[in-house]
Amino acid sequence: MTAQRLRLAAYGVCLREDRILLARYVSPDGSQRHWTLPGGKVEHTEDPFHAVVREVAEETGYQVEVERLLGVDSRTRHVDWIPDGAELHSVGVFYRIRVTGGQLRHEVDGSTDLADWIPVAQVSRLERAVIIDIALKLERSLPPDGHVEPVPVSGLLRH
Repeated sequence: MTAQRLRLAAYGVCLREDRILLARYVSPDGSQRHWTLPGGKVEHTEDPFHAVVREVAEETGYQVEVERLLGVDSRTRHVDWIPDGAELHSVGVFYRIRVTGGQLRHEVDGSTDLADWIPVAQVSRLERAVIIDIALKLERSLPPDGHVEPVPVSGLLRH
């Protein structure tokens, strides 16, 4: 029987004029890098609402306030990085956030190494995680039920 894993994560979607706040993910061994949203794993007993504030501060240096829930994305895929493989069920909670303090800085010794405001028009040309496309789709459509139809991952990283 294939192992099953659940990953709950909270992500911040912060737009300023024509730019989106992104962080660059670095794999544990340092061999892979790609752009992603600031955010990440919700710790045991942590509320996703508080997790996104914590994660954004860790990865960007900004203090933020949650403005609204944008939606939830749920997807399942097979992963090879777990011994004997596993079906990973990833649930992402997406919040619109706004900066209330702090200064942009890069995370040191964490899961990201850069943070920057990237023009939205350039996002499609970046090596990026699919969650960025999901976030932009949620931000544009603001579905009343908070559900976004699956975003194709062709050419995108499934992070």
